Amino acid sequence: MLTGSCNCKSITFTVKNVIRSSACHCGQCRKQTGHHWASGLVVDDDLTVSGEVRWYVSSDFAKRGFCPDCGSFLFWKMVGEPKMSFSLGAIDGPTGLRLDRHIFTADKGDYYDIADNVPQREN
Repeated sequence: MLTGSCNCKSITFTVKNVIRSSACHCGQCRKQTGHHWASGLVVDDDLTVSGEVRWYVSSDFAKRGFCPDCGSFLFWKMVGEPKMSFSLGAIDGPTGLRLDRHIFTADKGDYYDIADNVPQREN
């Protein structure tokens, strides 16, 4: 089981049974995080959240959850899906995970290279 929190600890969460981990290089994730967003995917029933998450509807198919106090970007949820992504950077301590894939690499910033030999998807 993994435990995580926002920067101010107003929101805490626990995760079990991570499905996969990804680094998203899309423009929205880069703007929200300042680089790319590393996340784990979990079914809703395997994620427990304490505290008030504020949701930003970022498109017609997804929303992003963040702490209304410190602004930490914690969750990404596709509309109608029984799964949610959580921020690997918000995990308190080691994750024991390795990235499974890079996504939206066609949108990545020009200021960095992806050089870790993890599979890449352009979208």
